[in-house]
Amino acid sequence: WSIIFPVAFVVCRSLEGLKTFSYLEELILDNNLLGNDLLLPRLPHLHTLTLNKNQITELESLLDHLAEVVPSLQYLSLLGNIACPNELVCKEKDEDDYQRYRYFVLHKLTNLKFLDTRKVTRREREEALIRGAFMKVVKPKDAKISPSLECSLHFTRNPRSDPFQTLFL
Repeated sequence: WSIIFPVAFVVCRSLEGLKTFSYLEELILDNNLLGNDLLLPRLPHLHTLTLNKNQITELESLLDHLAEVVPSLQYLSLLGNIACPNELVCKEKDEDDYQRYRYFVLHKLTNLKFLDTRKVTRREREEALIRGAFMKVVKPKDAKISPSLECSLHFTRNPRSDPFQTLFL
């Protein structure tokens, strides 16, 4: 079980402050205005990252960055971003578009166990090895993003390990 601390509202201009949380394991950045300029510090213990409902349109550079700075990542969710092509974001997208996206993500981030809401299957992993590099999704031009972002800050303490291992922004 965990203890949830009171919510604090802060203005996010940068995620650089996260570097002080080097043992962070989970990071929730849902419902912000984060875009293609998203830069995380190196977080070697981070295994869960959700970036749902942001303004991410460019997938490849994000995945390359995540592969470099969060090597332990096992769960990633990008739902609600243009970079994640599904029917929730765009009516012109279908399950085939979403599956190609999954292959591409799994090609770039080979340690993932879950992507969005689905467990990564053995068949998907095999297909990503064979064809994932060719599943790159073409995206629209990036829109301007406001430099000040409203976030909510939650700390969750896991009593069996280091405090403050889950951070919701």
